[in-house]
Amino acid sequence: MSKIDSRLKELGIELPNPPAPVASYVPYVQTGNQVLISGQISIAADGGIKGKLGDLSLEEGQAAARLCALNLLAQLKAACGGDLDRVVRVVKLGGFVNVKPDFAAIPAVINGCSDVMVEVFGDKGKHARSAVGVANLPLDFAVEVDGIFEIA
Repeated sequence: MSKIDSRLKELGIELPNPPAPVASYVPYVQTGNQVLISGQISIAADGGIKGKLGDLSLEEGQAAARLCALNLLAQLKAACGGDLDRVVRVVKLGGFVNVKPDFAAIPAVINGCSDVMVEVFGDKGKHARSAVGVANLPLDFAVEVDGIFEIA
C-alpha cells in the first residue's frame, strides 16, 4: 500500500469513483509534470450538497468543500495511474462558493478543501489559492473547486 493510501486509511477517508464530466470537457489534463483538474462540485453518492451559502450554514459549506477535495483526489489518483505517492505538491486550488449576496465567509468555506490537502499530503499539501463567491454553480451545487498539482 502506498504512503498516501495508508494516510487516507489512517484519516478514515475513502475516495469516491472519479465523477464523470457533466458537459463538454475532460476531468483532467496532464502537461509536463503538472495535472490540471477541472472543477469538482460538491457531489457525492448520496447526491451531495446543493444550495446557497447563507441558506446553508458555514459548516455545511465546509462539508461541501470537503466533498470537492475528495473528488479532486479521486481525479488526481486516476491521473497518477492509481499512485498518489507521485504527487510532489498541491500547487493551487481555485474555490467557487454558491452564495447569497450577504454571505462573506467564502475563504472559511474553501478551508474545508484546503484542510484536506494538508491532512493528506502534509507540507506538500500547502498551496496557493483563490476563493470567490458566485451567484450560481452547475446543477445548484454549493461549492466547486479546481486544482493544479505537480507530479513526478
